[in-house]
This record gives sequence, structure tokens and C-alpha cells, in this order.
Amino acid sequence: MAVLPIVISGEPVLHRPAAPVTEFDAGLRRLVDDMFETTIAAPGVGLAAPQVGVDARVFVWMYEDQDEAASRGVAVNPELWIAPLEPGLPGEEEVEGCLSFPGERFALRRSPRALLRAQDVDGEPFEVRASGWFARILQHEYDHLDGLLYVDRLVHPENRGAQKAQRRNGWGKPGLSWLPGVDHLED
Repeated sequence: MAVLPIVISGEPVLHRPAAPVTEFDAGLRRLVDDMFETTIAAPGVGLAAPQVGVDARVFVWMYEDQDEAASRGVAVNPELWIAPLEPGLPGEEEVEGCLSFPGERFALRRSPRALLRAQDVDGEPFEVRASGWFARILQHEYDHLDGLLYVDRLVHPENRGAQKAQRRNGWGKPGLSWLPGVDHLED
């Protein structure tokens, strides 16, 4: 297993829909193992293949505080359904971050419930019902597979803060990445 570089906002693979996985082979298992290793090193609670520069509809999660599923999982070719959003602006308890927008955190309203249908690394289908922060994690990682970063969903005034952070950090262009365990970024 290896820790992979995480690409930063502006890398083209982050801003387009990822390709479906068609081969459930040793290469996919190696990618998933490396993604778990990278998530641990970052540290994070989830990671999508586009975040490590791979154009594939795959994400992993590692989250202990949940009842709905194993604390560690992988979703290949997922579909996600979410409950309707409550109206209003996000609160302080809805602040999230992203390893591809490192060191920054902004509030984003997300659905409190989600239904994930996907395949595992062997191509076997499964289903998970999620609530709370686990539902937020699934929505965040799923967005990556559709070419969206969470900052793309922010509303005023949070979106202005994200735009300023991107300019301040020199992001928004191809070729930028960081390596967990080597590069020290502020949380």
C-alpha cells in the first residue's frame, strides 16, 4: 500500500464526472487499499478516486460514529438518494472541509439522510442507509464523482470566503497537490 498525492482544486479530474468502473480486478483493489492508506495519513473520513487523480467512480469512507454500516467501506459505481433539504442557511454545526481544498472549512447545508447503493471491490451490490454526519460524508464523496467540490455548493457568504481562500492559496489551476505525511497543512 502507498500514500497517494491528493490533488487540489483546479485539477481537471476534480471538475468533471468520473468514469464508471468496469474492471473489478487487482488494480481496483490496489487503488482502494492506497485510498484507505491515504485517508489515514491525511487524516480524513473519506476520499474519492478523483482526489488522487484517478478518473473512476470510487470512494472510501472511514467513520467510527455511525450505526448504519461498517466504520470502513468502499463504494464503486455508487448511486445516492437524499432526503429533501430543510430550508434555511447552514449553521456552525454544518461546517465541513475537504482534502482537495485543504485547511479550509465552510458551512454547507446537507440532507440529514441518504441511501447509498453501490458495488464493493468484487462487484457485489450493497445498500446503506445513512443519517447525520455519515450521510454528510457520503454526499460529500459522491459529489466528487460528479465533478463537484463542496465549495461549489456554498451559498453567500460562505462562497465568498471559499473564493478568497482559493485566491490566497494560489489554487484553481492544474498541477497542484499535497502528500499526506510529508506536506504539513493546517486543519
